[in-house]
Amino acid sequence: RCFYDQKILQKTFGDWKEWWTVCRERKLSLRADSHYRHLLHNFIFKAWRAYVCQQRAKRKKYYVAVSHAKKQTLLRTWQCWLVYVDVQRTKHGMQSVALAFRERSCLCISWAVWRRRHYQNQTGHKMNILALQHWAQSLQFRAWLQWRELYLYSQNDKQKETRAVTHHQHRELKRCMEAWLGYLNLHRAKKHQNELAQEHHRSRIVRQCFSDWRLSWECRRRMHAHRKNIEKVAARIALRRAFAHWKHYTVLCVEETRRCELAEKHYKHHLLVRALLCVRWKRL
Repeated sequence: RCFYDQKILQKTFGDWKEWWTVCRERKLSLRADSHYRHLLHNFIFKAWRAYVCQQRAKRKKYYVAVSHAKKQTLLRTWQCWLVYVDVQRTKHGMQSVALAFRERSCLCISWAVWRRRHYQNQTGHKMNILALQHWAQSLQFRAWLQWRELYLYSQNDKQKETRAVTHHQHRELKRCMEAWLGYLNLHRAKKHQNELAQEHHRSRIVRQCFSDWRLSWECRRRMHAHRKNIEKVAARIALRRAFAHWKHYTVLCVEETRRCELAEKHYKHHLLVRALLCVRWKRL
């Protein structure tokens, strides 16, 4: 009977140990899934950051190109204006020489009338040219203002889109974090209930075995009086061994559970710190 009780206890402990290993493998798989999700989020965030840096570099290059184009147009305009001034100076010099020769060769009155009329025509032509230039510059300025308004409007739309995308990512990350915490709390409650049930089942099995052993021992005591001391000593030795093995195993299980809890707390704290650092960096 003692050997049968010992075998039953060994079989029960073996089944419980297999169940414990299965639970531990399930925990490891859950940790691997969470680590994979974290790596995936980190990869997405790095890709988005590279895209933002690329867009900033494109904008800087575009601003530099616009400023260079403006400088080139101003330089070409200035060169053309200098050429035009030189031509006008040469023309004025030639006209002054011709007028002097004409004044010498023709009558003073007719030359004065012609000079007055020529001056009036020249001033009218210059005023027309200046009016046309002013009109062209005003049209260019209006077109530049319209283009600037459209560009600012497109930039504002792009900034709004990027802010909306970041806000959506933050909300999704917060929702995943809350769901993961809820699942972790539920898993802890189930684990605690399972441990309580296992302890109750073990105590019940031990009590039942002890009661069965006591009944059989009393029956044998009544039937075999001279074997009383031998059976008592053997039963005590077996009980002490079983209790020592059980006590040692429970101590090992408690240490293992404490280590697992400490590891989970450390892993959660590490994940929380990394998430807060990522959020702080995004805001900056």
